[in-house]
Amino acid sequence: EVQLQASGEGLVQPGGSLRLSCAASGFSFDDYVIAWFRQAPGKEREGVSCISGSDGSSYYGDFVRGRFTTSSDKAKKTVYLQMNSLAPEDTAVYFCAVEQSNWLSLMPADFGSWGQGTLVTVSS
Repeated sequence: EVQLQASGEGLVQPGGSLRLSCAASGFSFDDYVIAWFRQAPGKEREGVSCISGSDGSSYYGDFVRGRFTTSSDKAKKTVYLQMNSLAPEDTAVYFCAVEQSNWLSLMPADFGSWGQGTLVTVSS
């Protein structure tokens, strides 16, 4: 059974940084892509990043603009999202999700397994 546990919830000031973690179990990293999504109140869920569990290649949403970096640690079966230069519009619940695939995607419909959300609040 695929299980995902996101952590790293926090309140950060504008311009600050935060790192989210997604601990995974129940599947082989090499066969999956792992993504981060976010959903702000009243908005649709949007793709933040996606990383290949096999080769570490990654893809980001346009709004990231070089501020976020996703990485993975196969030994720990954990995927990270390092977020820098955070702005109030980054406030959202962040989710990690996985799918058995070789294709990077930022579409929520492409992912069948989801972790619980973790809240990121950017405010002064």
